[in-house]
Amino acid sequence: MRKAGKFISLVSLSVLLAACDSNAVKEEKLEGTTPQKYTTEEKTEGNVTYILVKNPNNGAVLGYLKDGGVQLIEEEDGDYTYAFKDMNGNGKLDDWEDWRKDIDTRAASLAKELTKEEIAGLMLFSSHEREPEQGLTDDQKKYLNEDNLRNVLNAGGNDVEAAVNWNNEMQAYVEQLSTEEGKKFIPVNFSSDPRSTAGSDASYNAEGEDISRWPSNLGLAATFDPDTMLKFSKAASEEYRAMGIATALGPQIELATDPRWLRADGTFGEDTALATDMAKAYVDGSQSSYDSDGADIGWGADSINAMVKHFPGDGMGEGGRESHMNSGKYAVYPGGNFEEHLIPFLDGAMKLDGKTEQAASVMSSYSVAIDKDGNPLFGVNKGSAYDKDKIDILRKDNKYEGIICTDWTVTSAVSDPDNVLGIGTAWGVEDETVAQRHYEVLLTGVDMFGGNNAIQPVLDAYDLWDAAYEKGDVDISAEERFQQSGARLVKMMMLPGIFENPYLSLASSAEIVGSEEKRTDGYQAQLDSIVMLKNSDETIKKANVEKDYQEKVVYLPSSIHHEFKTVFADAQDTAEPTMNVDAAKEYFKEVLTDEPIKEGEKVTGFKAPDLKNVDMIVIGMSSPDNGSPFSSAGLKDDVFYPLSLQYGTYKADGKNVRKTSISGDVLENGEKENRSYYGQTAVISNSYDLEAFKNAKKQSEQIEKDTGKKVPVIVVLKAKNPVVVSEFEKDADAIVTGFSVSDQAYFDIILGKQEPKGLLPMQFPADMDTVEKQQEDVAHDLEVYKDTAGNLYDFGYGLDYKGVISDARTEKYVK
Repeated sequence: MRKAGKFISLVSLSVLLAACDSNAVKEEKLEGTTPQKYTTEEKTEGNVTYILVKNPNNGAVLGYLKDGGVQLIEEEDGDYTYAFKDMNGNGKLDDWEDWRKDIDTRAASLAKELTKEEIAGLMLFSSHEREPEQGLTDDQKKYLNEDNLRNVLNAGGNDVEAAVNWNNEMQAYVEQLSTEEGKKFIPVNFSSDPRSTAGSDASYNAEGEDISRWPSNLGLAATFDPDTMLKFSKAASEEYRAMGIATALGPQIELATDPRWLRADGTFGEDTALATDMAKAYVDGSQSSYDSDGADIGWGADSINAMVKHFPGDGMGEGGRESHMNSGKYAVYPGGNFEEHLIPFLDGAMKLDGKTEQAASVMSSYSVAIDKDGNPLFGVNKGSAYDKDKIDILRKDNKYEGIICTDWTVTSAVSDPDNVLGIGTAWGVEDETVAQRHYEVLLTGVDMFGGNNAIQPVLDAYDLWDAAYEKGDVDISAEERFQQSGARLVKMMMLPGIFENPYLSLASSAEIVGSEEKRTDGYQAQLDSIVMLKNSDETIKKANVEKDYQEKVVYLPSSIHHEFKTVFADAQDTAEPTMNVDAAKEYFKEVLTDEPIKEGEKVTGFKAPDLKNVDMIVIGMSSPDNGSPFSSAGLKDDVFYPLSLQYGTYKADGKNVRKTSISGDVLENGEKENRSYYGQTAVISNSYDLEAFKNAKKQSEQIEKDTGKKVPVIVVLKAKNPVVVSEFEKDADAIVTGFSVSDQAYFDIILGKQEPKGLLPMQFPADMDTVEKQQEDVAHDLEVYKDTAGNLYDFGYGLDYKGVISDARTEKYVK
């Protein structure tokens, strides 16, 4: 029988603490028996001192600031005495403060208490915060206090100490704010883009070596093994939580059906079945916690919210262009294949195998959907967050009640007077006011505004909604609409338990992040993801790496990369070896590299060293680089140009190149803009990679001519997209490809420490003509490359030492 609750003041709590060692846990129990009452412990991390409360009977662990505004409420329940946090200071246990109640009941209870200002603040998702090591800043205090913002994007490095201290300082600050009259304690929900990828070429990745390192999503897909994905998501979620991160801005689960698309490496590839299974495993592992026996116990201390993206898909930008910038704001469906792109979302992330049932949140895509005839797919020429029919697929057709968040800068336009970044993705609503954009987003059923720190436009949208309600244009009041989102927003914080305990222990976090087990598993996943494409004359074979190469000499050619200007950084050149020299030194007696040839400060080429004693040439070649999502790839000086998957010059004048684009803006004269790139030439920033390969091949042939010694040339293809390999395949002795893995992993594969087992997660095209012929929204529609051994570089292709791999994975996924 439940008895009435009892309020415990900080004064009485301090008396209890004084009766025992302040650093010891107070446990009222007999030797060998289960505690019947909660225990408390005072902890200090950096400049934050908090009280840790452990409830009996597997109850919630609580954390609250020693000298803050939150106090404890004590309540007896059967044989146990539990503690609860009084987070609104009213001296009684409200439903939303009772961690024994179900999350939906708690969230609805709190939403009813929240003011419109508090809900408006929760609708904000901060812009990128890149320097956690600076601690809590005045700007952050301002938006936490004045704008009620509570969702913060941690875009800093993998520095555990900095992350822990920043988390604790920010949580302590918002808890202190709850001492002000009428304010409730609402913790900070930290989020992050991907930060665990091994390769230095990975997009949206965090610097720092504290964390375990894994392949990119495309690399994990190359394992064709959902169990590997599950292992990654379990490890990553534990590491995220140990750094205070409770929400992952990912995974990208849309289908990469156009091989040129600049964000293919963040996806699980083009195949629906594989992407759906990988999405399930990722979200299951992220949102679940596990007991000591490895059983899924549902939401818990190791769980993070997965924010799957970008609904309903963004991998079909016309010409492969990317929707972060005007160049790629249109997604086209020449194959009429919209429905297939929904499957990883609706049958994957929304129908999980584990106990968390479905993804907690979804991020909408930027792009405007256009059908094969050039008309808006759903009748409006607007981006996804403004397209109600798109959002209704989730909200109405599939009864989704989780969070839907816009992608970043969706309520900004480049033409806005105060836009200083030069980026804005309010596609189709550029002429509306900022307040109207917020209002229109809310009308579709979206809850959050990515990258927005200011509360006023949300409050303005509230007023616009109220005015529309008074006129009869909307069916519910602004208050009711805000409470709908409010309940979803606080639920996202309650699911991982940060209302109960938002504080971190540095010692515990340091043990979790980058633990030996996680590093080992991550490195094994890297090895398992590498695909061997070619292996002439058993160039790559099983070997004793530590013994067989310790007297060998390797040559690592260098290359030049002319990086593109982006909205965040100026263009710059890099000239360096194509493989990591320090990594190679772990295997070989001697590592040779090139001497740069300069004109002033600019590197124009390289001079090879004396190679007469070389035993092997290993050259790294990155995917042909068309630019980043922030470089306006495909558009320069108002002229559209093609994206290319080959290194050599590509002029788009073939028979399959569209002379009239499917998409285009409606111009002032009423005509439709033609975004065709017919007759234009691609710009590849690392085209020198092919020159470096050709030079390496010449060196190999010269060595054989001079000495009679055969020196194999091995290509390490560091891929982010499919590549036209016809430019170099016939002259390479062996080719391996991976997707954002470390050079150490490449060396372990090519030197025979592990037999290759990865499979291509996307088709590799025969040439650019087939790329132009394929339809942006359709998977598996390329003519694939056939190499000199007769192998087809199709989806699911890969070699091991015996030949083409055919196993349970290919039987399941390869048609």
